[in-house]
Amino acid sequence: MSTRIDPWGHFAIEDYEKLLVEFGIRPINEVYGLISRLHPYFTRKVVFGHRDFDKWLEDLRAGRKVAVLTGFMPSGRPHLGTAMVYEELKFFQELGAHVKIAIADAEAYVVRREDRRTTILNGVDFIAHAIAWGLDPERTEFYFQTAMKEEYYRLIQMFSRKITMAEMEAIYGELSPGKITASLTQAADILHLQLDSYGGFKNILVPVGADQDPHLRLTRDIADRFEGELGLKRPASIYHKLIRGLDGNKMSKSRPEFAIHLDEDEETVRKKFVNALTGGRATAEEQRRLGGEPWKCTVYEVCLYHLIREDEKLKEVYDDCVSGRILCGECKRKALNLLLERLKNHREKYREVKESDIVEKIVNIPSF
Repeated sequence: MSTRIDPWGHFAIEDYEKLLVEFGIRPINEVYGLISRLHPYFTRKVVFGHRDFDKWLEDLRAGRKVAVLTGFMPSGRPHLGTAMVYEELKFFQELGAHVKIAIADAEAYVVRREDRRTTILNGVDFIAHAIAWGLDPERTEFYFQTAMKEEYYRLIQMFSRKITMAEMEAIYGELSPGKITASLTQAADILHLQLDSYGGFKNILVPVGADQDPHLRLTRDIADRFEGELGLKRPASIYHKLIRGLDGNKMSKSRPEFAIHLDEDEETVRKKFVNALTGGRATAEEQRRLGGEPWKCTVYEVCLYHLIREDEKLKEVYDDCVSGRILCGECKRKALNLLLERLKNHREKYREVKESDIVEKIVNIPSF
């Protein structure tokens, strides 16, 4: 039976290797030689797969116009999973790529059924956090889906002509009118940068979580069908594993009790983190004898994604766990201290951004 991925769901993907086989996603290590330097997300297989990333990298190396496009659903508040995407975008910006970020306020309204005013205010907050995380506001484009030019909306209407309901259902399963509109809007998000009025970038890279691959498959099909009429080209994509929530499922803004949000105070983070799912054994004696299982541990995962940059230090944490040299309580305390320091620094930068008017200067914020 084929796997169906739900881009609107909240369950963790268990078998990433299956995605490589079933959906034709290529292993990321194929392109290592084309990247001038590797972010730890690549060597640690957080980014595990790609489509046509090699072609995008060749264009980057050749000095051709390339862009990176991804988006955020402005429901809830940014968390460590959101920060993972910020980190990827910052890396590509440092490599010299043009970065553009969509705030999916239309999708939040029609699919998540979010209040319009709240959605827009949340979107402004997502942008502020992105800048605080390190994205250069002078070299990053941000936009709301409901505050674009007519050429963007025309794409959504045109795309609906060359896709059938049967194809949509084969990709997404059961669909509502809102999800159909959101899917075609995402295709416009990904492809509009290829229009001359939006820069004429024919080489687009979309970094996304593996759960968003249905949108990429639809968009690549649409690009093929409009290549002659609009000159559209297939976008490239890279796929990262989804950081798990503290209960072991996908970290999601819709499940705030299991997520670490970027603006949370120290006491809230402590309370959440102390209850995080670990890879420990039933007793201390058993763990000293058999060792822990860091591959099951959400605390180790936070270290891998955000807290320990050096591979050698991360390996020490892993080895201490599997050998039984360290118990979960001590490991969790060390990780918590690193996390609190990381979030403290981010909150300080975030406050500076919020106290300035930088977001209002660089973004066309839609009316409520």
